[in-house]
Amino acid sequence: MSHVASPMKPVSSARGESGVNIIEKTDEEILAIANPLWRDLVKYSNEGKYGEFVRNFSSSLALAMNQVVAGHQFANSELARSLSEVPDFLGIIRRGEHVTVLYRQRSTKKQGEWLGRLVLGYENGQVRIFGASIF
Repeated sequence: MSHVASPMKPVSSARGESGVNIIEKTDEEILAIANPLWRDLVKYSNEGKYGEFVRNFSSSLALAMNQVVAGHQFANSELARSLSEVPDFLGIIRRGEHVTVLYRQRSTKKQGEWLGRLVLGYENGQVRIFGASIF
């Protein structure tokens, strides 16, 4: 999961079917959504399954992802293939119509800690990933 720039301009479809902006959800509600999504990203990154990795991405992020670059990353990045399945939640940042969930991420093969970033918002009434990175 390398850094991917993603356009995050507010649009009318960014609100859920109930009209609730994701930033209005409680931390607990956001984590109930974010943690399984992050867990899936880690799992599919470790397994090198690009198609599964991007399945919850927003349409704009999916279009921005270059399959060749992502495939190369999965094949050649020791970090992308050795993420610990037990991250530490650090916090939530609310801005506009998106939330950023931050995790302390470790590797099963590399020493040290990385910052995991997951950006969530609504697209067509469903919560989607608008950004994901490890740095």
